[in-house]
Amino acid sequence: MSCDNNSKEKTTAPSVVLTEKQMVDIITDVQIIEQAINYRRGKNIKITNLKTKGFDAVFDHYGITDSIFLENLDYYNSNPVLMKGIMDSVNAFFEREKTVQKTVLDIKKKYGKNAVLKGINLVEGATAMDRNNQ
Repeated sequence: MSCDNNSKEKTTAPSVVLTEKQMVDIITDVQIIEQAINYRRGKNIKITNLKTKGFDAVFDHYGITDSIFLENLDYYNSNPVLMKGIMDSVNAFFEREKTVQKTVLDIKKKYGKNAVLKGINLVEGATAMDRNNQ
């Protein structure tokens, strides 16, 4: 069996080709859903239909179907250089998020729980600041 590029099966372009940026965004959202499922599974929280509902919501958000996503996944997987770039971008997103979360925790440790709040926590009737002071 030969290992040259001519012997590899070529994957044809899908009918709807998603850009690399779209693939990064979709794969990132899919990974977030998968992590939520794994978290719930680890805490023995019911996960019935969570994957299907979550994936359907992501695909609806991007105006695609699961088959369009899977065709594009196959297409990009057939080009390892492009897929590596996509996955590197997905990983970079999560590294940035991790850095942001660590920074927020460090600020809260140094200045208190009320140092970083969401805007919704400042509206009349919000209880987050009161709970943080208990």
